[in-house]
Amino acid sequence: MADMNKTTALWQNPIYRCHDLPTLPDPEVGKILVTGATGYIGGRLVPELLARGYQVRVMVRAESPEIYEQWPDADVVVADALNRDSLYLALEGISVAYYLIHSLLMGPKDFAASEISAAKNFRIVAESKNLKRIVYLGGLGDIHRGGLSPHLQSRIMVARELQKGLVPVTILRAAIIIGSGSASYEIILGLVKKLHFLPVPRWAETQCQPIAIRDVIKYLVGVLEVNDTVNCSFDIGGTDVVSYKQMIIILADLLNRRMILIPFFYSNIKLYSYLASLITPVPAAITLALMEGLRNEVCCGHDAISRFLPIKRLGYREAIVLAMTREEQDNIYTRWSNAYPPAHELSLKLSEIKDAPTCTTRYSLSTEKSAASLFQSISMIGGKDGWFANNWMWRLRGVIDRLLMGVGTSRGRRSYLRIYVNDVIGFWRIEDLQLNMRLLLRAEMKLPGKAWLEFKIEEEGSKGILSVTPYYHTHTLAGKIYWFIFLPFHEILFNDLIKQIEVRSH
Repeated sequence: MADMNKTTALWQNPIYRCHDLPTLPDPEVGKILVTGATGYIGGRLVPELLARGYQVRVMVRAESPEIYEQWPDADVVVADALNRDSLYLALEGISVAYYLIHSLLMGPKDFAASEISAAKNFRIVAESKNLKRIVYLGGLGDIHRGGLSPHLQSRIMVARELQKGLVPVTILRAAIIIGSGSASYEIILGLVKKLHFLPVPRWAETQCQPIAIRDVIKYLVGVLEVNDTVNCSFDIGGTDVVSYKQMIIILADLLNRRMILIPFFYSNIKLYSYLASLITPVPAAITLALMEGLRNEVCCGHDAISRFLPIKRLGYREAIVLAMTREEQDNIYTRWSNAYPPAHELSLKLSEIKDAPTCTTRYSLSTEKSAASLFQSISMIGGKDGWFANNWMWRLRGVIDRLLMGVGTSRGRRSYLRIYVNDVIGFWRIEDLQLNMRLLLRAEMKLPGKAWLEFKIEEEGSKGILSVTPYYHTHTLAGKIYWFIFLPFHEILFNDLIKQIEVRSH
């Protein structure tokens, strides 16, 4: 265990959410494993644990340089909870494990079975490695009342599966989590920003007890440092109990937007979630899973956790204001899109193609602008100004893909000013980044093949060459036809794009 005294000044810094926890770091805890570390919750938990001096190991499904750069003080292990054998190495020497794995993004037909299988594997291996405790973040809901959504049912069943073993389990049960970059927040924000009239079905009056992301992180860290929370289950929520309709009204009021909410008799959740996925950045797979839970009242049944962790919780309005402030400051640490699409980290990389890509072309121009200014301009793509050139083409491609229940251009960036490997830019993900030299994007829209887009800045005498190269790899006739159909549009699109990048460079 690291010397806690050396890190006192670090964890007490107000930049950390747990700086005012009523608990102290415990040097006897031992090594901690965080599963789901690249997700929305795990990505915010890891830095808090490191700041408090804990030895942390993060479990990922694929190794990548950015993980080491993001958390240089953490161990990284490659494992998949659906592959039991891989867990033995991941849990070797571990004392406490945070179980933040979920298969929600696999779709309603697959995620329940996958979640139970993953939990069972984890329980068995954790038992064989003599772990002291598992901490699990689940969902609120009473399974005995019936009518729970598949998503909420699965969360409860995972908790039960983990509890079947000899390793003590601490369970935290939360409803909607509100914070910058959370899926729930971005669904509500998207509806409020883009609609003036909203049909409201009866289930929008269902009561909910949302919780701020910073309070979730405080509870996750806090239970680690209070031994009396071992083998306990706690409901966690904010200070407010509100309906989903009220949540929309409050956000609209904060944004000073006038919305007319119309009572509506039709209440097909699948249709609502599909339409919401076209309006908001969140895809239908996530929207459906979250909206199905709107029929169920999800409020805390008790406040037992306050006896052990009497933290000052935030209300819904305060949580929304903080989320908006983070966005205004361009300081979103993690986002739901970090973990979407499912298994994106296992996707084929351009460098892994054995042969050359099937199809490619290159568009370039000569420029006197510096490499630094050109790269900064490239880095702004997909931000507040969209894709600079022929935005309507990019939007049309995104709409088509969202109609096919895939991803689309409205998946926003985590930051408007900075980019990192694995960040999302519209329907692309950053695969490689070399400062002032190269940006490689991998397509995540539905295609009959694999696609990449490479921006390069090269020197040629006293000038520079700015180029953009689309790569496309396919083994099917349909894939090749697709490429040649879009080739004329590429001529217009990419030539215009690099011109705009050059113009916007200072």
